[in-house]
Amino acid sequence: MKNLSKRKIVVAMSSGIDSSVAAALLKKAGFEVTGVFMKLADLPRFRESERRAKKVAKILGIPLLVLDLRREFKERVINFFLKEYKLGLTPNPCVVCNKEIKFGLLLEKALSLNADYITTGHYACLKKEKDGTHLLKGKDKEKDQSYFLWQLNQKQLKHILFPIGDYTKTQVRIISKKFKLPILKIPESQEICFVQATINDFLKLHLKEKPGKIISKEGKIIGEHQGLWFYTIGQRKGIGLPGGPAFAKASAGNPYYVLDKDLKKNLLIITKNENDLYRKELIAKNVNWISGKIPKLPLKIRAKIRYRHEPASTVITRSLKSKVSLRFTQPQRAITPGQSVVFYKGQEVLGGGVISESC
Repeated sequence: MKNLSKRKIVVAMSSGIDSSVAAALLKKAGFEVTGVFMKLADLPRFRESERRAKKVAKILGIPLLVLDLRREFKERVINFFLKEYKLGLTPNPCVVCNKEIKFGLLLEKALSLNADYITTGHYACLKKEKDGTHLLKGKDKEKDQSYFLWQLNQKQLKHILFPIGDYTKTQVRIISKKFKLPILKIPESQEICFVQATINDFLKLHLKEKPGKIISKEGKIIGEHQGLWFYTIGQRKGIGLPGGPAFAKASAGNPYYVLDKDLKKNLLIITKNENDLYRKELIAKNVNWISGKIPKLPLKIRAKIRYRHEPASTVITRSLKSKVSLRFTQPQRAITPGQSVVFYKGQEVLGGGVISESC
């Protein structure tokens, strides 16, 4: 970063250890750093985070702007989240937030301030070459967040830096001590920042119950559900079958799993055979190639069908408009519509899409 010093950079400061260390490293490298705290919702955690962000900015000796994005965040992220669940899907709001808010609206704000770059506390790396900017996994395999960044494009990446991508979480904690940042005892942030308790609790506040039948894959009626949006493919606990504790105890060694959801008939389909959850193919929509160019197909890659999923060998067999088909070498468990499937070639993120169906 030394050859980029004296440039203006805006840091998205959530007040957590990662974004705080990112700001500290950039200032040390000679950047003209401005912190921005994005106010996204009227929740206690955001008010506390704003207070801590101001404290960190004061310690680092950098200005901090507060950007009120509550309306935009609700419209683009929270409403999207609820709409997708109502359609029976399992969305990933963090992916949408990165595209629309952090690397969308924040980038627009940064450029309006004549900044050269923006940065966040993401564990990911960038490699800028003649043919464009390549997005790579972060050094820390456990903390790597490249999965959430597959919707970025070359225009955005041109103005992005990820200063902690080459560090492990342990190293970041050590650095925070050196800068005397008051953040070591702050717990890890929640994956979904606007959900205070559980996802189901949040959904119950915003979506009406729509009871329907729970059936086995053979068509036998087993119970009643209160709304398909309260379930996700592969779910084992909390299905809500009749029989109470005695039934749960009797089924403990041979549990039921959510296999599918029939929206037209409002049916929740379950199975006792976990092998039924495995599929070898999927179709992804809204595909984005980070390079901006569609590669020649078929293409052998490794793909992640959810954040904590181990990348699996697959082949992208065909492309139709903004959709692609993937065929895995080995069947994958609980491929879930609405989740992101992200394409990797070695350490590089080639792009990704939203899972629309599996077979």
